[in-house]
Amino acid sequence: MTETTLTLHRILKAPRHLVWRCWTEPELLKPWFVPKPHSVSEVVMDVRPGGRFFTLMNVDGNEYPNDGSYLAVQPEERLVFTDLMLADWAPVAEPGLGFTAELILKDHPDGTDYTAIARHRTPDDTRKHEAMGFSEGWGMVATQLEAFARTLA
Repeated sequence: MTETTLTLHRILKAPRHLVWRCWTEPELLKPWFVPKPHSVSEVVMDVRPGGRFFTLMNVDGNEYPNDGSYLAVQPEERLVFTDLMLADWAPVAEPGLGFTAELILKDHPDGTDYTAIARHRTPDDTRKHEAMGFSEGWGMVATQLEAFARTLA
C-alpha cells in the first residue's frame, strides 16, 4: 500500500477468460460483486473507454447506487474504471470517497493471477477506504468471483 493506493493480489483458480467475463457481463457480475449476504440488483455496462459502469447495491435493506465510467479496457488483461467520472467523460458533481480501480489479469498455472488496485485522491481517502473494509471486503468478493467463475467452466 502506498499513501493513496490499496492493492489486493490473489491467484484465482478459474480461467482468465471466465474471470474477465464475470467483470464485463452484467448478469455475471451480479452474483459475486458485493460480499454476501448483500446483493446487486441492477448493472449497466458499456465496456469501452468512456462507457458507463453502474451498479445498484443492496446492503441491509438500503440501496446504494454507484455510477461511474470505464477509463481503459484491454480484453482479458486490464480493466480500469472510476466513480470520479460519469459516462462519456462527464465529471461527477459531488464525489464521495471516490477512487479509480484497476484490475490486472494474467495467466497462471492454477488459473488467473488477479490484482485489484484502488487509487484514491488523498491519503485520508485511502485510510477511510481501508477502514471501511477494503481488504476484507475485496478479499471476500475475490473468493466469490473465483467460486462463481468456476461454475461457468
